[in-house]
Amino acid sequence: MTRPAYDLDIRTDPQRLRSALAGAARTPFWLEDPGRPAPRPALMGAAETDLLIIGGGYCGLWTALQAKERDPAREVVLVEAEEIGWAASGRNGGFVEASLTHGPANGRRYFAGDLEVLESLAAENFASFRDALTRHGIDAEFEEEGALSVATEPHQVDELRAQPGFLGPGELPVRSPLYRAGVFHKSGNALVHPAKLAWGLKAACEALGVRIHEHTPVTRLTDGRGTVTATTGMGTIRSRQAVLATNGFPSLLRRNRLLTLPVYDYVLMTEPLTDAQLDEIGWHGRFGISDASRQFHYYRKTAGNQILWGGYDAVYHRGRGIRPEFDQRPETFNRLADHFLRTFPQLHDIKFTHTWGGMIDMSTQLAAFEGLAMNGKVAYASGFTGLGVAATRFAGTVMLDLLSGADTPRTHLKMATKRPLPIPPEPLTYPAVQAIRRAIAASDRNAGRDGLILKTANLMGFSFDS
Repeated sequence: MTRPAYDLDIRTDPQRLRSALAGAARTPFWLEDPGRPAPRPALMGAAETDLLIIGGGYCGLWTALQAKERDPAREVVLVEAEEIGWAASGRNGGFVEASLTHGPANGRRYFAGDLEVLESLAAENFASFRDALTRHGIDAEFEEEGALSVATEPHQVDELRAQPGFLGPGELPVRSPLYRAGVFHKSGNALVHPAKLAWGLKAACEALGVRIHEHTPVTRLTDGRGTVTATTGMGTIRSRQAVLATNGFPSLLRRNRLLTLPVYDYVLMTEPLTDAQLDEIGWHGRFGISDASRQFHYYRKTAGNQILWGGYDAVYHRGRGIRPEFDQRPETFNRLADHFLRTFPQLHDIKFTHTWGGMIDMSTQLAAFEGLAMNGKVAYASGFTGLGVAATRFAGTVMLDLLSGADTPRTHLKMATKRPLPIPPEPLTYPAVQAIRRAIAASDRNAGRDGLILKTANLMGFSFDS
């Protein structure tokens, strides 16, 4: 058995790690942008509307935007418990992938009968995503220059060799002693500034007449005759239809609460790299990178040539916990810094300026699902599993189709007609997740070969990903 590239028995000098992380801000880098808009006032008292959207992340914003584009006369109200872009939409890596299935392998596993249609719809959605940014003047720092997947272990080379765009060690556009080969994906991949995308969608929605209220948490959603009623801490909202876009937060629909798992992902941001440092690693293109391990890293450059470095750990907190204190995890930040310095030892003097984390909504099929509730008056989408930047726009399209009763290719998809397997409740969840995490790490150490735990989970239809 070969020793993996990121074997934890080999560590960077602890003093070097402390120095690299010293003084790092504990806030998401993206949210510090000076263009951050002021929050809109909370909704006070009673209100009525045609369409109520609960949740002001990408999913809710894309749904609101498309609803007004389809029918400008429709009254649309969007409420957000905190601020627009506050959660996953303002703190993710900014990777925009066309895939709606978390990659081809996962697509074949869960959506084999829909693959041809899904590939067409994914390409259409990706193009519509790009076109919407142009049409609405959204400056999200959209860069469409492809993505590089690299092999850091011997067994991954053969897996990549079978794919178009294969690159041998001497052909890779970035230099690292850990890289053995790679594949460059030219289409269906882009990068954005996550928070600027959320804020731009917010402005576009308001320009079309969407009423947005922040700091307006909804605590209950009830079914009535021809309407649904949302209860907030400051009043009620009655609407003909509603959309639930709360993703990994506890669903207002009790039946959906076990369909996702809140899993925390963590990232580092480096100081800006100099031209000399970029020359050292050879990374001059504007493309994102990820490695081919089950416990994988993802990384990209910002407009200011800082490197965002994240992934590997997928941390579940007992009891489905979602708390502000979970946004910081020194153990993971040390591990990420160690892995960064092993990947790019040329940057041995680098400093990290920001460390942060956040919750993503993981489903057992590693891809989103949509559906209807309350006699067809409420649509929901969730389970994006870290692949939501573009997929949330598609989910909004599906939910609007479902609410309108339209017969479209989207409404016949398995992800829109069948919910994923539920995740067992506590006290079973925590030990099960830890066992699977250990099994995934063992698989990476064992040339990608799954052990009994992963084989059993796969047979039962459960997937878990870092």
